[in-house]
Amino acid sequence: MTAGEPASTVRALRAAHLHDQPSAQLLALACERVRAWGPPFTSVYAYMLDEAWLTLAAHAGRATEHTRIPVGSGVCGTAVATGRDQNVPDVTRAENYLACNTETRSELVVLIRRGDRILGQLDVDSDVPAGFDKSHHAALRQVADALAILM
Repeated sequence: MTAGEPASTVRALRAAHLHDQPSAQLLALACERVRAWGPPFTSVYAYMLDEAWLTLAAHAGRATEHTRIPVGSGVCGTAVATGRDQNVPDVTRAENYLACNTETRSELVVLIRRGDRILGQLDVDSDVPAGFDKSHHAALRQVADALAILM
């Protein structure tokens, strides 16, 4: 990931929004662009909050069987339940981890929120242990914040 990639992704989202792309297309574009940042970003999932469930709305990378996750379950559900982004450096040590695939070693979940209201989240898997640092978190936060405004 280069320093300009988050800004480029946000510009692409804004352009798509100006062309009246629906939220589903914005989420798909965000997933594709973030995954294109390259390692450590292996797979990117966009989940939207629907009452007590997170529902998969888009993804880029490996498919997942977790298309609906109850709030409070797994790393994704914990992010919503606590209202805090999650950075799990070693998913094999996380008691609440829901495995999307056997290759994933670390996970970063960043909430999409408008004010205090959580709309959904971007969930990124990596095949690299401790794959995500503060710069990755900040970059993904830029994309999530843009989505919160554009959707």
